[in-house]
Amino acid sequence: MAQVCCIVFGLGALILATVAVTTGILLWRQGHLQWHGKGTTANISEIILRRCESYTPRKGLQLKEKNCKEIWKAFKNSFISKDPCSITEEDYLPLMKLTNQTVPCHQTLFWSKMPTLARQLFQDQRKVFSLEDLLLGSITDGLTWCGSRGTSEMNYQSCPDRRKDCSNNPVSVFWKTASKKFAADACGEVLALLNGSIPEPFDRNSIFGSVEILNLNSKAVHLLQAWVIHDAGDSRDSCLSSSINDLKSIITERNIRFTCQKEYRPARLV
Repeated sequence: MAQVCCIVFGLGALILATVAVTTGILLWRQGHLQWHGKGTTANISEIILRRCESYTPRKGLQLKEKNCKEIWKAFKNSFISKDPCSITEEDYLPLMKLTNQTVPCHQTLFWSKMPTLARQLFQDQRKVFSLEDLLLGSITDGLTWCGSRGTSEMNYQSCPDRRKDCSNNPVSVFWKTASKKFAADACGEVLALLNGSIPEPFDRNSIFGSVEILNLNSKAVHLLQAWVIHDAGDSRDSCLSSSINDLKSIITERNIRFTCQKEYRPARLV
């Protein structure tokens, strides 16, 4: 009888230990040391509200109305108290509706691997607009954010990295959802700025390659112009490279015309 009691006691202790370890792992996963990416940007609420209040649509863009407090609330509710590795596009739909804004035909700009130059090239003329020129992209540009399941607090210590942790994290899903809508709304001729000073100007795994070009409406968009930007003195013609040929293939298969031209940074910046 004593032996049976010892066995029962041992099993009970083993079960309790397993529960404790499992609970510890779950708590650790929700802790601040689990992720490889930067934590939520400090003072993110103040930054987004300030950017929202000061945002004025540039000439050519329309915005019916904006309620910055509601926009912040929708933004926060899209990820707070949720598993930061299980965020979905549906989580961001209320935010998308509050910031709905489209670019006029022939004025949509995509870019890949060159965010700073994309802004510099068109900061004066503003004849084309990127996602970052819209209210939605403007208020979130350069920020990081995430929370943890079961808590209303943000994680300021670390957030999931797309490659090292999970792709369904708050920031990655946000930009994928916003980019998908931005591309789907495009019409007429669209422009794409690509970095010709790297081995592969077109990357299928980039947002441009995996989301934007695949969501262009071929009934609305009839031409994609690729500008491959090189550093001065670079004599390569990237328009003939295998990666640009890959892009051309994808675009033409979608019944959209494709053109490519080589440009130099100094000439365009001047």
